[in-house]
Amino acid sequence: MNHESAYGLWSLVILNSLVFIIFAFSFAKPQSRTDWRSFGAFSAFIVALFTEMYGFPLTIYLLLPWLSQTFPGIDFLSHDAGHLLEVMFGWQVNPHFGPFHIASNVLLVLGFMLLAASWKVLYRAQRNHTVATTGPYARIRHPQYVGFVAIMFGFLLQWPTLVTLAMFPILVTMYALLAKREERDSLAHFGDAYRRYMQSTPAFLPRLGSGTASSTSGRTNDVN
Repeated sequence: MNHESAYGLWSLVILNSLVFIIFAFSFAKPQSRTDWRSFGAFSAFIVALFTEMYGFPLTIYLLLPWLSQTFPGIDFLSHDAGHLLEVMFGWQVNPHFGPFHIASNVLLVLGFMLLAASWKVLYRAQRNHTVATTGPYARIRHPQYVGFVAIMFGFLLQWPTLVTLAMFPILVTMYALLAKREERDSLAHFGDAYRRYMQSTPAFLPRLGSGTASSTSGRTNDVN
């Protein structure tokens, strides 16, 4: 791919950003102010990613002197070379079929599947005025946030940029703080029912071989 066609494709920036944002929206279905805040942060990450992938490769331009010296003979203004991890590890394959890209695709699929499965359970719990404790919520308390993080990390493996690398830890921290805030709200709404759920179910990483959480009930909340 020549330099002229590798970047500056702003129609692809807009199209890809809309596709992934709408796709995530269809699964996450934000409703509360907290939902929209977390979804907005995720959307900003997606826009920043595709801006560098197809629009303006800021990371490539900033690192070009070092990249050219460290990896001579590679045209870093070509699109394939934008898959920096594949280049840096010297995989002699099409980057779209390299190990990092494959791992990225797996994380993206799993992340979107987790968002979809989580929303179904949460929507049902909200309608029934109960705590969401089945499906993904039986293993972790915040599967939707885990799904967003998995998707973002998958994109980092596929196309790392300085902007998204800086955004990632900030967004992970934000999701963790939002989760803590939602848990305080849930404890206020559900009391002992949600406290028992917290004691039996980890927040983000499932226990290996753990069983499902016991069903608890109360008034509806907006736990993600």
